[in-house]
Amino acid sequence: MLALGCVAPLASWAEEVKTSAWNGYERLDFTVAGKAALLVRPKTAAPGKPWIWRTEFFGHEPQADIALLGKGYHVAYIDLQNQYGAPIAMKGMDDYHAHLTETYGLSKKAVLEGMSRGGLFAFNWAALRPEFVAGIYADAPVCDFKSWPGGKGKGPGSRGDWNNLLKVYGFTEEQALAYDKNPIDNLEPLAKAKIPVLAVIGDADEVVPVAENIDILEKRYLALGGKITVIRKPGCKHHPHSLPDPAPIVDFVLNIKP
Repeated sequence: MLALGCVAPLASWAEEVKTSAWNGYERLDFTVAGKAALLVRPKTAAPGKPWIWRTEFFGHEPQADIALLGKGYHVAYIDLQNQYGAPIAMKGMDDYHAHLTETYGLSKKAVLEGMSRGGLFAFNWAALRPEFVAGIYADAPVCDFKSWPGGKGKGPGSRGDWNNLLKVYGFTEEQALAYDKNPIDNLEPLAKAKIPVLAVIGDADEVVPVAENIDILEKRYLALGGKITVIRKPGCKHHPHSLPDPAPIVDFVLNIKP
């Protein structure tokens, strides 16, 4: 079993750093604990070196990330695909956070950007490490893996992903259905830490049904005293993500108090 509090020595994390350009900004590619990772640097870092951490699908609908680079934010990503926010993914996120804060001097608190299945990573890590999370921007987020990829509600789910999830978590199907640490179940640490949440969703999402995901999370988070804003795109399905004009997302991030 992985001990989430233990991290590898710094010397073993990072290998050769490759430099390239991404939308006019410097992109650094490297590995952390054997996982491909990257960091995009702003031309001039904002005070405190703030950053937004895309937990899945780096580069997809990047308009908010690009706008935040222009405001002095770093943009970060580590490839933990097909780990569905499981404990092994939390260990990878611990390693990556430690590397960016110790090697690049980024702020101890990151804004997490959980797009689609990336919601599992963002909310799960925030519950585990609330002291390192400034806020969460969730976009059509999976908030309960029974809904997706399980397909145990109205959505079609994904049989292949469900089977992979069971393996990654080490669950039987019965254990997965009884699991009580999905984002919708584990919001108290976020509320106690006063972590603000912005969600952008399509109210006709057929892949990640809102009634099984963000609607439940919103209701429960508000009941716990949490602060959450949900932007609902009328008639929009799971795609497209984000907003054509990312100003509401950017404003949310910039207005987060340290």
